Amino acid sequence: MKYETVRWRKNNVELIDQRILPAEMKYVRCRHARDVELAIRTMKVRGAPAIGITGAYGVYLGIRNSRAKDFKSFEKDIKKTIKYLGASRPTARNLFWALERMHEVARINKERSVFSIKRLMLAEAHAVLAEDRKICRAIGKHGSALIEKGSSILTHCNAGGLATADYGTALGVIFAAKAKIRKVYVDETRPRLQGARLTAWELIKAKVPAVLICDNMAASLMAKGQVGAVIVGADRIACNGDTANKIGTYSLAIAAKYHNIPFYVASPISTFDMSISSGDQIPIEKRCESEVKKVNGKYITVKDIKAENPAFDVTPGKLITGIITEKGVVKNPNKRRIKKILNKCS
Repeated sequence: MKYETVRWRKNNVELIDQRILPAEMKYVRCRHARDVELAIRTMKVRGAPAIGITGAYGVYLGIRNSRAKDFKSFEKDIKKTIKYLGASRPTARNLFWALERMHEVARINKERSVFSIKRLMLAEAHAVLAEDRKICRAIGKHGSALIEKGSSILTHCNAGGLATADYGTALGVIFAAKAKIRKVYVDETRPRLQGARLTAWELIKAKVPAVLICDNMAASLMAKGQVGAVIVGADRIACNGDTANKIGTYSLAIAAKYHNIPFYVASPISTFDMSISSGDQIPIEKRCESEVKKVNGKYITVKDIKAENPAFDVTPGKLITGIITEKGVVKNPNKRRIKKILNKCS
């Protein structure tokens, strides 16, 4: 990658403003927790791992000017900041994983001075960023082994470098297997067009042969034998393998199952939520109607029509061929197999 989606500069976090890509690449600076919350909520930054990294830095920005003299008072400031940031987007597990991790590093160092804890929390945010780079590379390596030579891959939404610290999850697999891939079909991903705007941009920059398709073309391509595998990212995975990802993923999984095409989810371990038993319990973000009714600020339909706009849907684990993680591949995911891969992290 020749760009950094999330970076720490001059004691502030900087993010690529993904709302304006591919027309322009510009960084926005977040100086306070409120800037981070706004960036996440308005999708200046998006993609579960990138949201998690940004959230980690947001916690530090929220407490670095805390005047607390003792840990009890300081922890109140931490919890307040975490609650505030956690309300920005509810579905991405990585955000809450990062917020919990920041709280934990403070808690286990509660005997230290507040000043020292602040420094440790910033170091932890840096660690979340650095680790994600390694995780993406490992996901790419494990996923590449699953790709057959001459394959055409279909992907949905954006799970590349723009959704992570480096390389990507689903696109990480594609980049790692680049020499074996004939072409990549890119779903446009209505309503925010992350595929058309972001994935297409990343693939072209990486010189990966890519073809943009409308969301409703995928099943037709599968029927014609033009898709060898589907690879997507994930925002939250239940303990039984049910997976929340960008709206439209579920229909792709159904179509892939019908046509006997492998359907893979590429995701870090931090996306698993073992506290929920199935996808029915995954909170699904509902976004504003205008995202569906407008493109580039202009109405594409009648103003008075009502619109539904869930940002994610849930794909049942039984439709997933494998979940590609940094620790290996969970084939035909279920609770037992997921627990086995998670035990590698303990």
